[in-house]
Amino acid sequence: MKLERGYHFHLALFGIMPLMNVLVLVLVFYVLGTKFTLTPGVQVSLPVTSFALGTQRNAEIVSITGGPAPAIYHRDREVTMDELRGKLSENKSAEKWLVIKADTGTPAGIVAAVTDEALRRSYSVILAGDIPKK
Repeated sequence: MKLERGYHFHLALFGIMPLMNVLVLVLVFYVLGTKFTLTPGVQVSLPVTSFALGTQRNAEIVSITGGPAPAIYHRDREVTMDELRGKLSENKSAEKWLVIKADTGTPAGIVAAVTDEALRRSYSVILAGDIPKK
């Protein structure tokens, strides 16, 4: 006498279940992935301004944090002022733009020093700000 299994799997389930697994994983990555891509780099709270410029092509971005120990970030890496001078000198293109994103509590002397170094190297400097909410 031959014993039989109590439950027989339908052959279509072997194709549908992996497909459902992949679809659920893609959905999870899509939902969670947008949280990480929307906030890259260093988060600073910009001061409010009523003037707005469009984005500049090939602009380098320098972020300066406020607080008791301000830090300078170039391309999402913390740098010293000497390292920033070297990074700014490496750009040999004709049109050079530098966008400075300084936190609201950043000392004005640090912003002025970064602006001065960029202007010495023929950069056009833009100070980033937030658009006021109406």
